[in-house]
Amino acid sequence: MALEPPARGRARSVGNHTCDRCHRTDVTRIRVHWPDGRICGVCFTTATHTFGTCPDCLEPDRMLPGRNTQGKPNCRHCAGITTQLVCARCGREAERFRAGSCARCVITEDLTALLQPRDNISLHRLIRVLTDADRPESIYTYMRGAKARELLTAIGERRLTLRHDAFDALPRSTAAEHLRALLMHHGMLPQRGPEPVARFERWLAQKLAAIPDDSTRTAIERFATWHHLNRVRKRAEDPAVNLETVTHAAKQEITEAAKLLSWLADTHGADVSGLTQAHVDDYLSDGPSTRKHIRNYVRWLTHDRPSPRRRLEAPHREAKSVPMLTQTQRIDLVRNCLEWERVGVSLRVAGLILLLWAHPLNKIVMLRRDRLQRGPTGMTITLGAQPAAVPEAITDLFWRHAQRPSNQQTTNTATEWLFPGTRAGAHLHPGTLSTRLKVLGIDAQRARNATLRDLVHDVDARSLIDLLGYSPGIISQHAARTGVHMSDYISLKGAHERAPGND
Repeated sequence: MALEPPARGRARSVGNHTCDRCHRTDVTRIRVHWPDGRICGVCFTTATHTFGTCPDCLEPDRMLPGRNTQGKPNCRHCAGITTQLVCARCGREAERFRAGSCARCVITEDLTALLQPRDNISLHRLIRVLTDADRPESIYTYMRGAKARELLTAIGERRLTLRHDAFDALPRSTAAEHLRALLMHHGMLPQRGPEPVARFERWLAQKLAAIPDDSTRTAIERFATWHHLNRVRKRAEDPAVNLETVTHAAKQEITEAAKLLSWLADTHGADVSGLTQAHVDDYLSDGPSTRKHIRNYVRWLTHDRPSPRRRLEAPHREAKSVPMLTQTQRIDLVRNCLEWERVGVSLRVAGLILLLWAHPLNKIVMLRRDRLQRGPTGMTITLGAQPAAVPEAITDLFWRHAQRPSNQQTTNTATEWLFPGTRAGAHLHPGTLSTRLKVLGIDAQRARNATLRDLVHDVDARSLIDLLGYSPGIISQHAARTGVHMSDYISLKGAHERAPGND
């Protein structure tokens, strides 16, 4: 099993002080001296953000920065802490952020100066949404960013109105999209259908504008519009579809199709009407593996070529091997998810869903909180048509996460997603989850293949389809790969081959 990862967060400067809370010996400086010893900056921040009922005086809703003799957090009075931890402006218990004021009061003042709300109800609401964040310090950091401050100033000076067309006219930036998402999530901008579709439409317009204005642009525009844009809009009607995955694949295919036609013009002086099978074979024989994404474009072109002699084909690239974990490795990764306390609960729960049920990442991130249910007989999670029982050993971990998912301390509050993203109203991106899982030592593809291999050994195919939501084709492929004897394997395989799109 891999060693436990270091503490989360960015790398810090190394010093020679010791914190009596976390016992780190490489602290750059000690923030405060309290009755239980020297406190570093990280432990001070954690302490001043801990609230609840004091176990000693039983007073509710108190900041609990201290430690009693049993090591439990207690209020500053019971702990004997004399540090000023009350805002001079609002009177709430909080770390003093600037001039004796807490972070919430500071950003209220700064936002009011920037946005100049006056009688604008929407701007007053925007200020309230930002200042009510669980971590107002994060909002302060966001406001200090050059792009964000420019946007807020433009709104305050009434140069930027709270309208979609006004945001569409802005240069594309993460700050603008975050602000737009926040405004939509909290009802200050109207919803306009799935946001991934709108982003794809804007990307497509920019992509086409960058292609030479000749037959290449026309050919790519037809493929992008008739094939991909129509398909994306149709898939958007299904709430179970991860549109981030769909639009990502569409972008790849459009980009690679444009590269093919550019290569054809530069190398052979021909346009799409002169594309031959020899050109396709030549193009695929050399260059990066991303060229395989021209397959759908080449097949789409054959619909315009009624003559069999002019039809084109780009072979589907088959994987030479199937990435796989051993059973021992998989068990070790499950243990990592259970025991590595330094890793956030959200990531550990996502890892367990992958390792126990082989749920794909693009579906894990789209799980809603109501998919976890707790009843008298235990907890269940619904991944397919039928709920699956959650092992008792991990129910508390799952319930802790369901009650307080991550990424809700700033702007993505009151979300229905089990794995919220950093953008208001959005779920976590599957690529982000894949990268984060590596902290636990999990390679998503290898883990998923290993889990499916083990599941088809223990559970019959039709039950797996109902529990996991997989298609018959996927289950039959893994059953065949592992050599499992299944009474309904032939019928499942035949149903998959007869299904539309599998000819």
